[in-house]
Amino acid sequence: MHKYLVVANQTLSGEHLVKEVRARLGSGRCQFHVLVPATHPTEHALWTEGEAEAIARGNLARALEIFRKLGAHATGEIGDEQPLTAIRDVLRDQEFDEIILSTLPPGISRWLGQDLVSRVERGFAIPVTHVVGDEPIEPDA
Repeated sequence: MHKYLVVANQTLSGEHLVKEVRARLGSGRCQFHVLVPATHPTEHALWTEGEAEAIARGNLARALEIFRKLGAHATGEIGDEQPLTAIRDVLRDQEFDEIILSTLPPGISRWLGQDLVSRVERGFAIPVTHVVGDEPIEPDA
């Protein structure tokens, strides 16, 4: 059984990610673990750690519901606000065959501005698939 680590936040409910999940499901038995870094919201000048976590929890709940409706075995968790740290934390306890990293488009994505895709590819001996979402989802805060 293939195990996939899906790392995303604002793009978790996007059709681009649904397409990736469907493709993996079509290729055989697999399971997904969704990691949502609790990154702070950009639409507020001031924010709390609790607010960032609440937004991430809402995004995770929506994503798990979508994945399960597709027929996927899916689990998930909230991680550190720094996505690279969050990934490292998960990989200490679990092994995966692939990391699916979902970001906003260039120019909007803070993760791309941090060169996250290259850093994940260099930092871990796991294949990385980068997918780009069109629009951020609306947070439930």
